[in-house]
Amino acid sequence: MDILPVIWFVAIGVLWTGFLALEGFDFGVGMRVLFGTKSEKERRTMLNTIGPVWDGNEVWLITAGAAIFAAFPDWYASLFSALYVPLTITLIALIARAVAIEFRGKVHDARWTRFWTWCLGLGSAVSAFCIGAALAITSTGLPIDANGDRVGGPFAWLTFPAILGGVAVVCFSIAHGSAFLALKTDGAIRERAGRFSGTWGPVLLLPAAAWALWVQFAHGGGWWLSWALVALAVASVVHAWFYARRRKEGMAFAGYIGFIVFGAGSIFAGMFPQVLPSTLDDAFSLTVTNASNSPYTLTVMTVVAAIGLPLVIAYQAWSYWVFRARLTPGMIPEPHIVVPAILRAK
Repeated sequence: MDILPVIWFVAIGVLWTGFLALEGFDFGVGMRVLFGTKSEKERRTMLNTIGPVWDGNEVWLITAGAAIFAAFPDWYASLFSALYVPLTITLIALIARAVAIEFRGKVHDARWTRFWTWCLGLGSAVSAFCIGAALAITSTGLPIDANGDRVGGPFAWLTFPAILGGVAVVCFSIAHGSAFLALKTDGAIRERAGRFSGTWGPVLLLPAAAWALWVQFAHGGGWWLSWALVALAVASVVHAWFYARRRKEGMAFAGYIGFIVFGAGSIFAGMFPQVLPSTLDDAFSLTVTNASNSPYTLTVMTVVAAIGLPLVIAYQAWSYWVFRARLTPGMIPEPHIVVPAILRAK
């Protein structure tokens, strides 16, 4: 087996894991805006915790999709054409969520604010569910034939593993977002989020654990690495719960990061060398070998990624460091009408 397709399979796994670890908590914050408080100032505080970073986190999603397109075009063609319904819904939800973040504070009106709050919460939930479903499908299989075409109607993807994966990402995001709010805020928001994380965190991670185990029993029974990563994911859950109960927010948040890193790693290790299993016949499954691009293309991609990716990661790490301080509702100004500069000039 050539090494470059393996390297890019690992790279794509890293990109998806980075997306779930980073975008997961701001999906969770978006959902908690709906039920985490009844105070408008606290909602604005919660939104400001992700304000400087949410759009940078979404870059991981774009990069992961682009990497699949460039490194494994057959994987991309089969998966994305089969999932055009959930991916279209995902796109609409992401747009609604992004517009809500930017527009929510533009007008000082209760109905306006309420509408965009629901767009933010539902957009976060729907995006998390559809992305989780898509990832679950690529790890458990689709009914694809020898040409890589989907067999069945537009909802052939809507299987139990897809629903499990969608629920897993939604529940993980809520737990992860709660840990993030406990880490990034102070006062009543911190207390409620920390208490929620310490009480419900392990329960919310059960669907993700079930997804990882499903992949192990279906594909990864002989891989010691995948099972070792499952064990590390379980240890990370215990770590997160232990420190969340003791209000050590930084350590608890690190535990959730560890869970998704090791859990997602176990899923990708368990499905290797397949990139998209066929539920019709194993002979139709796409693998890192038969779905990869040419060696020349992968070589050029490797050189570009080796130069560009460290710079992107360094810049994003710097932005997190700059905005590391905790927020409180007292830092948020009262709503007020701002006259645009073009009108003030008149």
